[in-house]
Amino acid sequence: MKVSVVTGAAGFLGSHLVDKLLSLDYRVIGIDNLITGNLANLEHLKHEPRFDLIIQDVTEYINIPGTIDIIFHFASPASPIDYLELPIQTLKAGSIGTYRTLGMAKVKNCSFCLASTSECYGDPLVHPQSEDYWGNVNPIGPRGVYDEAKRFAEALTMAYHRVHKIPTYIVRIFNTFGPRMRLRDGRVVPAFISQALEGKPLTVFGNGSQTRSFCYVSDLIDGVLALAHSDYHEPINLGNPKEMTILEFAKTICRLAGVPEKIVFEPLPVDDPKQRRPDITRAIRYLGWKPMVDVEEGLKLTIQWFREKLKK
Repeated sequence: MKVSVVTGAAGFLGSHLVDKLLSLDYRVIGIDNLITGNLANLEHLKHEPRFDLIIQDVTEYINIPGTIDIIFHFASPASPIDYLELPIQTLKAGSIGTYRTLGMAKVKNCSFCLASTSECYGDPLVHPQSEDYWGNVNPIGPRGVYDEAKRFAEALTMAYHRVHKIPTYIVRIFNTFGPRMRLRDGRVVPAFISQALEGKPLTVFGNGSQTRSFCYVSDLIDGVLALAHSDYHEPINLGNPKEMTILEFAKTICRLAGVPEKIVFEPLPVDDPKQRRPDITRAIRYLGWKPMVDVEEGLKLTIQWFREKLKK
């Protein structure tokens, strides 16, 4: 049985990755310090003999005995609220945390997969964004702690690949949504859904003309696994190229939630990207991957999950 390590295992993406790996008959060792992760995301695995959780900060020395086949480094604060409240922890997860996990991959002679982000492109001047675009990032802005942490993590990952010949993979994750997102983490999907279900106006920043592309979580995790089982070692975009304005998205949430359209407008946050859409040519060419779940179908599943959560 293959053994995988998942940092950030109690988070939104990490917990879905754990489930997928278990379905593929991996033994999974999760690591999470729970500053943004939630044990409820792993509650269904408490009697799963192939899963173990280590509650530890990924920036500390990690000792896992035995053979490891692949490490997935998904640990990081990952929402705008987190960047503001946990800026130093965000930088440390991307720098020291990546150094620690790459060091473990070197010692264990195993593969390494980094969860990077479309935030590497900043407020892009090129649209859509392909992997060879270097980005337009404000390194000292409030969002810069996350952007630069991930950019450094990518550079360190490629250095270990070139110098130590570690099989490394870098996935640049675009906006992803689904069950297990934190209810009020500041990201647009849980914000809009929770506001709609609670009968509140949806808060749109700016005039709502900024665009995003939304990928359902099961598609994203399938892409991560396709990359981790490939021979492709450069950064690769994973996301849904179907683009929507934030105002269109807000109206869609209202319609699917069955509530009247009530929208209020607030000033744009600093360095908020005006447009975001992945060029997934590489993912199609090298992984045979593209998103399969329609955005509205994914939203229906997510709204239902939030509806049940709000009842508790």
